[in-house]
Amino acid sequence: MVNMKYTIMTAVTAAALMLTGCSDAVTYDELEVPAQQVQPLKAVSDTYVDTPKVYENDGIPDNCTGTFVSDNGACTIMQMEHYYDVTVDRESFSPAEAGKGYANAIIKAFPDFYTVTEPYLYENIIMGFPNILDDYSAVEERINTLVKTLRPDQQEELSAFAEEISGGLHGFAEDGSISYEEALAFNLIPDALRGTACSALSLWGDKTVSGDMLSVRFLDWNLGSDYQMCRLHAVIHMKNKERSYTGISFLGFGGIVSAINDDGVFAAILDAQSGEDYDCTDKLCYTWELRYALEEFDSAKDLGQFMVDNSKKFTISHLIFTSDANGAYCAEDADAELQKNGKGFSVLRDKDSPLHDCMKWDSPDSMCIVNTFHAKGNLEAFRSTNIIRFNKYNTWVSSHDKFDPALLKTVLTCEQVKQGMKKGEAQVMNVRNQGTSQIIITDYSTGRVQVAFTPADGLTDDVVFTDIGHY
Repeated sequence: MVNMKYTIMTAVTAAALMLTGCSDAVTYDELEVPAQQVQPLKAVSDTYVDTPKVYENDGIPDNCTGTFVSDNGACTIMQMEHYYDVTVDRESFSPAEAGKGYANAIIKAFPDFYTVTEPYLYENIIMGFPNILDDYSAVEERINTLVKTLRPDQQEELSAFAEEISGGLHGFAEDGSISYEEALAFNLIPDALRGTACSALSLWGDKTVSGDMLSVRFLDWNLGSDYQMCRLHAVIHMKNKERSYTGISFLGFGGIVSAINDDGVFAAILDAQSGEDYDCTDKLCYTWELRYALEEFDSAKDLGQFMVDNSKKFTISHLIFTSDANGAYCAEDADAELQKNGKGFSVLRDKDSPLHDCMKWDSPDSMCIVNTFHAKGNLEAFRSTNIIRFNKYNTWVSSHDKFDPALLKTVLTCEQVKQGMKKGEAQVMNVRNQGTSQIIITDYSTGRVQVAFTPADGLTDDVVFTDIGHY
């Protein structure tokens, strides 16, 4: 434990000292100095778990507590201890039959779907449209515009899902049910309402015990005022021959939040915090185009390049973390507005891409992603949360010669998730934080994927990594 304590103390010092490294790249308005910079230093035990948890390399398999099959046989949902395991059959059923079956199976497996998702949806609508009263026409217009840009099979599937889950109800009204339009909106939250954070890390070669790729994805997401999304954790197997993939997100989602295809290509969305005005006119939904890319490509590089090549068409700027057994990449996707104004550009960043001068990464055979464009010369949208998390990752990775999944899990969960709480808000900036919904680890030496799902009553320091199977 001495080495772990040393790592932790070094991380605190590094994060504090290196924060000033980007001062030339931001204005004082953009840089919000974190609370720990102006408060008395805390003892290490107040910031990090007293005894770092010792993990095994493997995740812990879940038990199935119930199985539910749609009336048409297109979807099967197994209720697991920590998540819902969903299998949608696109090989034997049309897109419409698959969408209808998915919705029908949800109604059977989770009857509370309506009362959990509707309040969450309206919380997101209010964040996206803070001046909204009881006229949701602007929301409906945005959703209708975006749905029409989906690929034909995607439209067919999503429309059938929304029709079945809604029972034929229409319109926006917070009334304890889910209408057709609300079901569409729920599926388009990242594209229509934004609001994700996240981070990612890849290790390979001399940085891993096996020499093979280890990839990590933190999903930081609006969990809901009552942790609604933590009741909806889902692993969604879309079975469609060579176009099959497994999504790791939430019950009822059709677009991609995090996913891995049968070729081992992992992909996940992250916000770039680029700050441009939202415009969905003649634009594509990047989470649904990412689904198409997972179905089409068998390498992370090709998938990432596809997203970069189409970046001008997307609703908002974003990051795509992608990896496979041979490499890790970040598609820095600048939308048309950023590119037109010369504020940013799109690029597929890899391990050799130069970084902004103030972003110092010390470990070869690894790369890190936080919520900003990293490539030298690209938009510098730095915030203190990004700088601190990047520097923590840098210190953690450089403080250990080699990682296996067990050590990686220990390091990633070393921070107290509720440290420095004041009036319900954390006063210290963590990698694993109050918005963390899922931590996904892909071990390419075994092909196994494991996920730490945040419990339905919120985050704790007792983090369980669940094995969800081979990709």
